[in-house]
Amino acid sequence: MRYEIRVDGHLSETLAEAFPELGHVVMAGQTVLFGPVVDEAQLYGLLARCQSLGLRVVEMRQLPD
Repeated sequence: MRYEIRVDGHLSETLAEAFPELGHVVMAGQTVLFGPVVDEAQLYGLLARCQSLGLRVVEMRQLPD
């Protein structure tokens, strides 16, 4: 499965490195993290990482394969 997680604001390169398994792109005042997620445990781990870094998740969605 592939997912897209949109967070508010522009992530610095240092913060983006906290998500080495995901690609990222900045657009319209948000940073979009995207890539493969193998299971729910990994997905919840990514969301927990966002929370621990103080990132505000705006949207999360599963992308078509």
